Amino acid sequence: MADTPETTETPSEFKRFRTYFITGLLVLGPVMITLWIIVNLFILMDSLLGRPIQYLLGEIIGIPFFETQIIYGIGFITLILLVMATGWLSHLYLGNRLVILLNKWFDKIPLVNKVYGAILQISQALLGGQKEVFKYAVMVEYPRRHMYSIGFVTQDTRGAPQDAIAEDVISIFIPTTPNPTSGYLLFVPKKEVAFLNMSVEEALKLIISAGALVGRAGGGSRAAARKLGIRLHPLHDEDKRPDITDQIVSDPKRDEEV
Repeated sequence: MADTPETTETPSEFKRFRTYFITGLLVLGPVMITLWIIVNLFILMDSLLGRPIQYLLGEIIGIPFFETQIIYGIGFITLILLVMATGWLSHLYLGNRLVILLNKWFDKIPLVNKVYGAILQISQALLGGQKEVFKYAVMVEYPRRHMYSIGFVTQDTRGAPQDAIAEDVISIFIPTTPNPTSGYLLFVPKKEVAFLNMSVEEALKLIISAGALVGRAGGGSRAAARKLGIRLHPLHDEDKRPDITDQIVSDPKRDEEV
């Protein structure tokens, strides 16, 4: 009986140390990964751009300082300047015309035009340059019933997909986590789509962070759906809506099937 306090105290101490260790990993993990990515990107850019720039300035132009000294970071600085210069030129008339010609050139290459166009549109949506690519943040039952995925409405479906289905459907892009540039295209009946009360940007943060960053409520997807006359999914009925977790755990029909 006298040994009982020791046996109960040891596991609690171990649990406490384990909690401290896991907490430390959660704090230091993102910092170390971020630093590792930055350092490796720095080294990569220095090797790809730094050496050619230093050779250009030292050997070809003949600046003595660059002939005798190895300057670390010149490649990374060059990359930043190139990105800024590209952004500045794209705002000018000539630069804007060059961007249009570049897009047309990629658009003429088979297979490449599909990949380039998709990446261009999604990157513009992620960076906020073309928010109309993803119109609303929604939630649909996917990949099976009682399992929900966040997606984005791209447009009202027209053409062959709509003609093949009796109900009105909309095109929804379901991105993957944590890389939202890939995903699945679904054609879902409007009545089965739940419009979320959050903006597209907040929904993207939620997806990229694998659910760690919960977006703030608000953003107009639900209100916009009402203005468009889209019938809202039963999940939007605040009085009758069950909790999704309860719906998954204690669904009577599913229990009968089991």
